[in-house]
Amino acid sequence: MRSLVKINDLVLKGDFEEANYKNQALSEYHNNPFIEALPPIFDEDDVLERFMVTPRITMQDKQSTTNIRYHVLKRIKNFIQPLPIHFEVERRLSTLIRRGYLARNPLDKTFLERIRVLHQLREDEDDSHKFIDERLNYIRSTADSLSIIGISGIGKTTAIERLLLMYPQVIKHDMYKELLFNRTQIVWLKIDCPYDGSLSTLCKSFFKAIDDLLGTRYLEKFGYLNRVTSTMLLHMTSLASMYGIGVLVIDEIQHLLHSKNDQEDMLNFFVTLSNTVGIPTVIIGTAKAQRLFKGNFRQARRAASDGAIIWDRMDETSEEWEFFLETLWELQCVKTRSELTDDVKKAFYDECQGITSVAVCLFILAQERAMFDEDNANEIINAKVIKKTAKIDMQIIQPTMKAIRINNFQEMMKYEDIMINLDELMLNHKRDTELEGRIRKGFKERQHTLDYKRRDLIESLSVEISSLGIFNNLNVIDIKNLVTKIIGNNSIETDFNLLKTDAIQQAIALNQQKNVKKEPKIEKKESLPLLALRTKAVEKKQHPYELLKTKNYIKQPLKEYFFNC
Repeated sequence: MRSLVKINDLVLKGDFEEANYKNQALSEYHNNPFIEALPPIFDEDDVLERFMVTPRITMQDKQSTTNIRYHVLKRIKNFIQPLPIHFEVERRLSTLIRRGYLARNPLDKTFLERIRVLHQLREDEDDSHKFIDERLNYIRSTADSLSIIGISGIGKTTAIERLLLMYPQVIKHDMYKELLFNRTQIVWLKIDCPYDGSLSTLCKSFFKAIDDLLGTRYLEKFGYLNRVTSTMLLHMTSLASMYGIGVLVIDEIQHLLHSKNDQEDMLNFFVTLSNTVGIPTVIIGTAKAQRLFKGNFRQARRAASDGAIIWDRMDETSEEWEFFLETLWELQCVKTRSELTDDVKKAFYDECQGITSVAVCLFILAQERAMFDEDNANEIINAKVIKKTAKIDMQIIQPTMKAIRINNFQEMMKYEDIMINLDELMLNHKRDTELEGRIRKGFKERQHTLDYKRRDLIESLSVEISSLGIFNNLNVIDIKNLVTKIIGNNSIETDFNLLKTDAIQQAIALNQQKNVKKEPKIEKKESLPLLALRTKAVEKKQHPYELLKTKNYIKQPLKEYFFNC
């Protein structure tokens, strides 16, 4: 039974893995199956390799007709450039997950005690939610919370999703050190705060996310329409503890402002989830979200117990903006390569103001305008083209960009999503220039290695095959495995279109193979003797009575009576 409340079906999904326990560098992480089953602690090279996505645009692509190049440009939407702030978020997320498991070691008796108490509370659903803090107060928690606040389009959601996918989402445990240990561990779960800010809808989104992952039916069991919200919260808390959720990520938290009634309850629930139940939480939102915590020190402190990351736009004079723009500028698909002059840099920043999504969009649209402009036969991208593109093709966001550009705070207040510098304490977000230099060096080195080219090719081809949208029976992992195998069997210099054709053909075959449903075998059960005789009589066009009589199933009363006499 599906709830009538609309719940987002686009749930981020990661990998399933069998537990593979690893030695730990830190003593406090020893003898904890939930921690030992995680990947090793990532270093900066790991994040750099796994995080960046640079779409592939070949010389053949650039020499194609205009209508083909128009489609090639859309690949740039997948561009992701590692920046210092991504490394900071990864470090916070890594410690958040591991430290959250310290007080939830499944081998420790307190883990079972927490589950037992939650089970008891569920038996008295009506009032037990009021006593959850009191009942679990004596069990320690090592969970922290992290808040990521930034302007719309800066890349918060993309970054956190990319980082989460570096971890398996579900780990199946069977044996641990020769001991039976049958448990399912959910390392991370990401859901969006509902647009109406409803706490009830948030709970249902949580149940549905677990159902989609594990094939369970918690939404049907706990999320039906007449359920009291407090009861659903209790079940949500119990499931989070039972499955050992490493971190719960709540995105678009500013939607909570739309609900006056549920604001306090939801924020209190986040505090309980982290402080009492021990589940680490990451709250992501725009600058509006800061208003949720004003005037409530307890909630503000818990929402940022591991600190708050203020994700502001890139400054025009910063190294990270220079690096970002240089890397993006390489993805040209016009006839004539345009140089990144000072005038172009100034015009480009002026129109995007260091907001990554706006910058990528502007770069794509500027190339499209150059391609189809009859007065621009060589398809040159210059300051004039950039300004014309922003004015005409991005007209809808011009009021917002103008407010940012001239620092008109009165006008900026009309667009709260961009108001990042509301609090004086949050005016400056330091950039690690030393790290920036290492990222730049590492990026340049990897661009010239076969391994980088192969991973880049796998990423680009997987995205293109998935974007066709015709392989309903294949998931992202199926397609990536298929593409990886094809590229591994071919030279790195093989034409991209040949690889793509081969991948499509193999994907079609695999999709059809998965679509074939085996007919269930119907086991022929032996019929009862009387039914078998009846069937035999019908086949011989004989009355069943006669055959039953012949086989002595029907007695002759007169004969038996006189014989016995």
